[in-house]
Amino acid sequence: MKIKINISSETVVKPIIAESILETGVLLNVSQAHFDRSHGEIVADVMEEHYEKMYKALSSRGARVTRLDSPIEWNEEECVECSACISVCPTRVFSLEEDYSLKVDKAKCIQCGTCVEMCPQRALTLINNK
Repeated sequence: MKIKINISSETVVKPIIAESILETGVLLNVSQAHFDRSHGEIVADVMEEHYEKMYKALSSRGARVTRLDSPIEWNEEECVECSACISVCPTRVFSLEEDYSLKVDKAKCIQCGTCVEMCPQRALTLINNK
């Protein structure tokens, strides 16, 4: 399952990800990360059965953890299947079927937002799950 980890300015300089992994023994597969002096944001995969353990470890260190059950919303009625999203998606969430209809594999989404910016119809939206 995908999770988003938000780290505040107070904790961005601390190794809370490494500490949480060492404490729990749970591995994270980081697919996207952005850090600066004011905050940090990570999108990562964690096995479903280890989510609670990792959630508690990260939260106890000041991180805000969000499940990304559905990282992106695709409005099929607004979509004109122009394929702009296909060319910009770094994880190949979007593809064309044999009949040239758009296929969306939400499980691959890392919430980079590039497709949302490129969509001329505004048929794509990033979701902030709880």
